[in-house]
Amino acid sequence: MNKHFVIALFCAIFLIAAAVSCDNSSKRGGRTDTPTSGTISFVADESLSPILEELIAQFEYEYPQAHLEPLYIDETAAMDSINELKSCLYITSRALTEQEVAFLKTKRQRPEVFPIGYDGLAFISNRTNNDTCITVNNIKHILSGEVTSWKQLNPSSDKGDIEVVFDNKLSATLRYVVDSVMEGRQIESPNIVAAKTSKEVVDYVDQTPNAIGVIGSNWLNDRRDTTNTTFRKNIHVMSVSTKDTATWENSWKPYQAYLLDGRYPFARTIYAILVDPQRGLPYSFANWISKPKGQLIIFKAGLLPYRGDITYRRVNVKKE
Repeated sequence: MNKHFVIALFCAIFLIAAAVSCDNSSKRGGRTDTPTSGTISFVADESLSPILEELIAQFEYEYPQAHLEPLYIDETAAMDSINELKSCLYITSRALTEQEVAFLKTKRQRPEVFPIGYDGLAFISNRTNNDTCITVNNIKHILSGEVTSWKQLNPSSDKGDIEVVFDNKLSATLRYVVDSVMEGRQIESPNIVAAKTSKEVVDYVDQTPNAIGVIGSNWLNDRRDTTNTTFRKNIHVMSVSTKDTATWENSWKPYQAYLLDGRYPFARTIYAILVDPQRGLPYSFANWISKPKGQLIIFKAGLLPYRGDITYRRVNVKKE
């Protein structure tokens, strides 16, 4: 075979392959990620950052060529990123509305939304505050502005006016409170404090004797306790009751077991929202979370996995 012909044939094959590669890259919007490699960012609610950091660390350990960069931004900015197709994955505590799905379809996108776990919406108080049981109605009255002082809850309290602190004004936590706790009514408490992050909520409550913080429960588990039955020592995690009067017997903390059986009233679902027709790294990571390894990490972090055969038993402890 002619040497020049072979060289020409090789060059032609190379050029065709390069053209196909460029064409594929163009079709993928310039993305070069695969299900197990590449670097890509995604958006998420900041209140979920502790569990997401654990999930990312394990995923990247299993797939060393994969690099995931979470962007913790407010809910409005996150949805803008999804709607403008700047991000393929959003992890948050709500599903898409019908209007949001319809909008994405106008862009020829078919979003996939599926639950990956549950956490509790926790109410925390300063460690010097002995009022650690509260009713759902108490919480509603505080947020509506009907109750403004700790004395209205407990006449012997010396904590003064109640300050309520959230992570930020556009957070998924605040939206959940309005939608699910206040049943659509706006918060009208005169003493609302907006921090910037969940950590700042914990720090504020730690330093403010009259404060109540509203935060995702995955921020509160003591990682040294492998049983997931211990919360941070520097604040109180309040026990919540659905009864008219809160007692130790009828009030519950956001432990896994009480999220599972419904005794804790404020369990919220964590969703993965995908707009990834290429089924690359965002799709792979989100689906990995819903599989056994991802669900086990969620369970070990003190949250409730969406999938899994979970059983619990009641144990009576006899005191001698």
